Amino acid sequence: MTLVRLIARPLLATTFFFGATNALKNSDALAAKAAKVTDRVVPLAQRVAPGAPVPSNPQTLVRLNAGVQIAAAAALALGKAPRLSSTVLAASLVPTTVAGHPFWEETDPAAKNMQRLQFFKNAGVLGGLLLAGVDTEGKPGVAWRARHAATSARKDARRLAKDVRREAKLAKAQLS
Repeated sequence: MTLVRLIARPLLATTFFFGATNALKNSDALAAKAAKVTDRVVPLAQRVAPGAPVPSNPQTLVRLNAGVQIAAAAALALGKAPRLSSTVLAASLVPTTVAGHPFWEETDPAAKNMQRLQFFKNAGVLGGLLLAGVDTEGKPGVAWRARHAATSARKDARRLAKDVRREAKLAKAQLS
């Protein structure tokens, strides 16, 4: 692991430790803000996965999101499954940002500016998480490995077909 990754991952994770800890402490107050998003997302999730136990209580969802963020942030900070953990954090950041910083609903210019600042700060963090989610640390990714395996298999098949034709030609010559 490079020095940059060693420093950047824990730094990126700190935002989630702080935010998730705050969400756990203040889940009742944050549930009211979250209800605007959860009231739309929960029915959609129940339609997509009818048998899944999807909680509908906004406070439970705030706590669940906080727990997911703490676990994924810990994994990212420690470098354990960093691509998966950063992707999970990115997915959890979107509803958190929409519910927590709806600057478009503010009428007070100072409050609107503050919410806009926080919204776009989260958008920047989302960009960092997306980059961390695709960072293969210089190793080939799954897509490259699949393409490489397919190309290699095609070459091996051509080589084998050529060898079989040559052997068949030799066998035919010996029988004649």
